[in-house]
Amino acid sequence: MGSRKKIKADQLKEDRKSVSFATLRNCPTSPRKMRLMADLIRGMKVEQALHVLKHSPQDASIRLHKLLLSTLANWQAKNEGVRMESANLYISEIGVDGARSLKRIRTAPQGRAHRIRKRSNHVTLRIDHREIAEQ
Repeated sequence: MGSRKKIKADQLKEDRKSVSFATLRNCPTSPRKMRLMADLIRGMKVEQALHVLKHSPQDASIRLHKLLLSTLANWQAKNEGVRMESANLYISEIGVDGARSLKRIRTAPQGRAHRIRKRSNHVTLRIDHREIAEQ
């Protein structure tokens, strides 16, 4: 019974080795704009996602590109001696959550004031390798 637990623990360790993640905290972009870019690259291969983010005009794509590069660096630190090209990496999970908002006041007509919310977000990016089924 103890050997079964040992085998399961070793298998879990190997599974964790293939998965790598990075987080971006308090990014000063609205979550709605960041989710548009996140939805665009969700499930893509890493090489394709890097290409899409690099050539996209949105400001959120620059931040996601740097986050994806950070995630790849984390994966390389875990898997020394393994080539990224042969690992068949893809974006398994990407999540965008709202962070705190900076509240500002803008003057309005007739002595009033309007509240402005400068939103920010948190992004979590996880990559994994996909097994290639051989025929």
